[in-house]
Amino acid sequence: MKMTFRWFGEHSDTVTLRQIKQIPGMTGIMGFLDYKAASEVWTEAEIAAYIGGVKAAGLDCDVIESVNVHEDIKMGLPTRDQYIENYCITIRNLAKYGVRVIVYNFMPVFDWLRTDMARVIEEDGSNSLYFDEAELGEMGPMDIVQATAEKANGFSLPGWEPARLAELETTLKRYESITADQLRENFKYFLEGIIPTCEEVGVTMACHPDDPAWPIFGLPRIAHTKELFDQIIDLVDSPHHALCLCSGSLGSNLQNDIPAIVRHFGQMGRIACMHIRNVKHLGHRKFRESSHLSTDGDLDMYEIVKAVYETCPDIYVRPDHGRMIWDEMGRPGYGLYDRALGVTYLNGLYEAIEKNSKRQK
Repeated sequence: MKMTFRWFGEHSDTVTLRQIKQIPGMTGIMGFLDYKAASEVWTEAEIAAYIGGVKAAGLDCDVIESVNVHEDIKMGLPTRDQYIENYCITIRNLAKYGVRVIVYNFMPVFDWLRTDMARVIEEDGSNSLYFDEAELGEMGPMDIVQATAEKANGFSLPGWEPARLAELETTLKRYESITADQLRENFKYFLEGIIPTCEEVGVTMACHPDDPAWPIFGLPRIAHTKELFDQIIDLVDSPHHALCLCSGSLGSNLQNDIPAIVRHFGQMGRIACMHIRNVKHLGHRKFRESSHLSTDGDLDMYEIVKAVYETCPDIYVRPDHGRMIWDEMGRPGYGLYDRALGVTYLNGLYEAIEKNSKRQK
């Protein structure tokens, strides 16, 4: 289990590489150029500067996140071929600098959705990302975009790029005529366009789940259950077409058995990386991010890590969204302290599972 940390870059993150390096058991980061528009080519100069800085800090950068897919690709518009070509150029450029895994998603419009960026947790006074479908009320997509931006502490948020959301109303109108099956066909077209390049340069694509794990605003969503991921895996038969399983995203729906899902796809060799976090359910489609500790949420972190150890021990993992604790101010969900605690907890679980397994042999 290769432990990593998400980092947005020296000009866009309150957390420094020096701090990340000091977290016990840390091997590298899952990188991100947050200023790049969907399907805009990531240039060699940009990649070299970013990865060079990471390596100079003594960390690896084998995984890049959020090389976002343009909405025209998801909608199957004629312009998609140019955007797919751009995507292939980015894949090649990243591979030149040692990137082995690219995390992406195929969610229409919204990569993720919360109704509060900093809901106070009464038990201890910390705050975390929060979702309550009832709070959406009469809010439309434009309302939630504005509310999210206002509560982001001045930071950009992954999946909420201004250029993409500027055309939100037009995009939503186009999606009214697109079914889940059509979206899946457009996904297949995208994969058939990029996987040959991935196979050539040795990069694995890792699809992230829908977050939360159900359709929102009437948009088709096709990546939030084991059965839906089986359909995704069947779209293209290649080991370079894999998954980034996120326990928190999938765990937003308690019907998802996360350890079983990890075992299923881990045994298939189709998990390239994981985001591991916990969630606390507060009612129907109502939850908040909790600490990683099993007893603080509703996911069994021990069983999740055990499934990783037994079926896909060599994957890249990172702690996902953390609470804001100890008066830290930063990008919602991406502070230093609680995620660092999450790393220590996950590493401790893994060590105990590994040692116990060896004793039993």
